[in-house]
Amino acid sequence: MTDEILSSRLEGTKLIIETADGVQTYDSQFAVAALLVFVARGSGRIEPEESAKMIELIEGHFHLQGAESLELITTAMSEMADKPTLVNLLSDLGPTLSDGDKEDIALMGLKVVAADGRRNVAEMEQFNRAMEAIGISPEIVHKAFDRYFAESSPAE
Repeated sequence: MTDEILSSRLEGTKLIIETADGVQTYDSQFAVAALLVFVARGSGRIEPEESAKMIELIEGHFHLQGAESLELITTAMSEMADKPTLVNLLSDLGPTLSDGDKEDIALMGLKVVAADGRRNVAEMEQFNRAMEAIGISPEIVHKAFDRYFAESSPAE
């Protein structure tokens, strides 16, 4: 059994890949989960607080149950481990996202980086790579930072 990707194509908002084992389809929910996992792995490992934050964010953004969010994140982790080139192909889904979706994704990425309460340069570099790969402009990232600080600053 090989997980080497033989071909890929974009059909609407879905990424279709073909391996020797058959055809698989990935949607924007999977892409967001994979992106958050990619960001969380920036420090070398995913901390428990980051896992919990990813589940919470996916659950809230896509209106899923906790178990569905966990399953989506677990699937993203295993698919990315089995198919290392999949991360690069997921960037093809970037143009299918609205600017609002991109801003929400950037905000979720920032929340994952901050989840463990530690500042980690490697995670921020990974966040920047992820934003660039999926085509999220610096202006949209800046808006996401503004939202993050507005949400996380104590009320006056």
